[in-house]
Amino acid sequence: MKKILNSIRIYAAALILAGCSAVSFTGCSSLNMDSLMSGAGKAVQAATISDSQIQGYVREYVAYSDKQNKVAPANSPYSVRLAKLTQGLTSVDGIPLNFKVYLTDDINAFACADGSVRVYSGLMDRMTDDEVLGVIGHEIGHVAHKDTKNAFKNSLLTSALLDGVASTGSTAAALTSSQLGKLGESLVNAKFSQKQESNADDYGYDFLKYNGKNPWAMAMAFQKLGAMEGRASSAGLSQMFSSHPSTPKRISHIVDRCHKDGIQPPAGCTLK
Repeated sequence: MKKILNSIRIYAAALILAGCSAVSFTGCSSLNMDSLMSGAGKAVQAATISDSQIQGYVREYVAYSDKQNKVAPANSPYSVRLAKLTQGLTSVDGIPLNFKVYLTDDINAFACADGSVRVYSGLMDRMTDDEVLGVIGHEIGHVAHKDTKNAFKNSLLTSALLDGVASTGSTAAALTSSQLGKLGESLVNAKFSQKQESNADDYGYDFLKYNGKNPWAMAMAFQKLGAMEGRASSAGLSQMFSSHPSTPKRISHIVDRCHKDGIQPPAGCTLK
């Protein structure tokens, strides 16, 4: 126990140094050590949160997100179209996939660590079936590589939700609506590294090919997204792709892979 307490004290001291490294040291004199020690303990606990707890929080967040957004009913043309597009796409690395459409003009799509994939109707309005699949393939790549799980965990650690993850045993503490809202904000603003994005592109390419879909769709989707970038009506798109690698480079990479694999572009494709 003494070693554990000493470790927490060292961790707390590290937090002080880290917190003051970019600001004036005059702010450190007012720090409450008891409060800091409590925060350090919660941070240690949150950092060791189990995968099962993470999955519990993910499912809780997805349920919250589905309630906060207008979900297209099963008989909606959007839902019918998405169901047809994703027929046969049932799981990724043993994680069952489920798909829903959010009725909004925003241009976006995301996938969560529990296999929930949400596509915005604004994106579907602007893309062909193959192009929608290209974006979905990329997002599923983030799930397969655990990018979404790690981003979710980081959001729990950095979005003032430590009280929400102060749980015991294997049961995760329930988050309040306010905490879920803050978590959603942090997830929306989460950025993947360029390497993670490139790896997701490659996984999406292989995923589409494996499932009998034409991987040219990814390049076509990125071509269209690149053309939309910078437009006032595409604010959601700009945020979604702001940290991605150069659009022309990612298009070129996918096209090169298609040529190498001898895959012909679909009708209407203008890429060479």
